[in-house]
Amino acid sequence: MEKEAERDWQSYRLLMDLWARENMIKTQKLQVLLLANVLLAIGVELAFAADAQSWPIFIYLAGFVVCLVWVLSIGRTVLFQDMWSAKLDDLAARYPEDARFHLHENRAALVRAKRIARIAGAVPSRYYLIGAPALFTLFWLYVLLGQW
Repeated sequence: MEKEAERDWQSYRLLMDLWARENMIKTQKLQVLLLANVLLAIGVELAFAADAQSWPIFIYLAGFVVCLVWVLSIGRTVLFQDMWSAKLDDLAARYPEDARFHLHENRAALVRAKRIARIAGAVPSRYYLIGAPALFTLFWLYVLLGQW
């Protein structure tokens, strides 16, 4: 039984590492999404300034495609993080008395966090990480359809 617990502990640590790495990946993907949309908007402005009539349509199409891919990419990242979290919960359930397997559970610590942090951090990241590119996708589709 001790060998199995040690093997499960190694698995738990690996899952925690994978889960934590996804946070950085999600943040980077969101930042690049925002940058890409700023660059696309600049491209639209430059196309209008240069009086290039057909370029905005291509930029709108590119914006739509890029943002749609981002929805899928960030969605996949969120999916994997959720799967690893579920596996962490499964391991924790096998060892209810072993505190090592409950490091990812932070509801009790949450009440001790400062109120402003609890308010600002109340929205789970999956909502805005998937919502932001979804809104950008709809925006680029709207302006694209408005040009045709």
